Amino acid sequence: MGVIAFVAKRFGLYLAVLFIGLTITFMLPRLMPINPVDGYIGQIQSRANGTLTPEAIEEMRANLEVLYGLKGDIFTQYLSYLKRVVIDFDFGPSFTYYPAEVSTMITTALPWTLGLLLTATIIAWLLGNMVGLVAGYFHKKRAASILEFVGILLYPIPYYIMAVTVLLLLAYIFPIFPLSPTFPVGEITWPKVGMIIYNSLLPAITLVLAGFGWNILSMKALAVATTEEPYVVYARLKGASNWTRMTRYVFRNALLPQVTALALSLGMIFNGALLTEIIFSYPGIGLIMRTAATGGDYNVLYGAITLSILAVATAGLVIDLIYPLLDPRIRHK
Repeated sequence: MGVIAFVAKRFGLYLAVLFIGLTITFMLPRLMPINPVDGYIGQIQSRANGTLTPEAIEEMRANLEVLYGLKGDIFTQYLSYLKRVVIDFDFGPSFTYYPAEVSTMITTALPWTLGLLLTATIIAWLLGNMVGLVAGYFHKKRAASILEFVGILLYPIPYYIMAVTVLLLLAYIFPIFPLSPTFPVGEITWPKVGMIIYNSLLPAITLVLAGFGWNILSMKALAVATTEEPYVVYARLKGASNWTRMTRYVFRNALLPQVTALALSLGMIFNGALLTEIIFSYPGIGLIMRTAATGGDYNVLYGAITLSILAVATAGLVIDLIYPLLDPRIRHK
């Protein structure tokens, strides 16, 4: 009964977070100074050289408001929005790329964003924690200080500075990678896969370096504190090897906060997609969000932000559910 109550409580919080997030997502675009319907009608009028009658413009406005869920008062729009998003998972067509469906656009761009950011985040987490574990366990040695210095050097650098520096070094000064990458379109074949990987290495390296420093510093701090725990000292007195103490005693007990950080990082990869994809011209969710924000494209913003909210909330739920499996103290409670 305790397990059922625990899962039910966490799932209830998960649904509450989703509901609040969706409500905020609905309200924010409507606070923007850009009215997408007026902008779209303005484009049509400019193409028609002012030949549209006022009646035709009003009819067009009414049709667009129905099409994009902007008909009626704010409460009616909100109910229509919840029905379309929650029940049908339908965000409607895009203003900017009409008549393309937003769900189709997101489905096309999502594998690109996940393939790059998900891989880079996991690699940065694994490498950073391994280096931080060694630096923390052997913290009295000079080599550990060098490893810590690497983390201190990388962590404070803003991501955009890191990205521009890597771009200048590896694409301009030393032209190992293309300065303007080209990503293939259409059906993916094995030659295209090789081209995609090659053109994705530069942004991937930047993302790994950006997350590498924090993982080193955080794991080192946890490992240093855990190394002084009585059970680790007892294992040393029993004659356990350094490898056994480092992996079975220090790493396992220092891992919990790092798992939390990883889950939250995976949930928030869509936030990092925007800057990464703009700098490196990468065809993912970030570029779609930029175009939607500048053009007041409500539906695309709904789709991209809803996806981000879903990812963050799901990451939090997964953390809550797997913690009892990792920490027997939580299972006991």
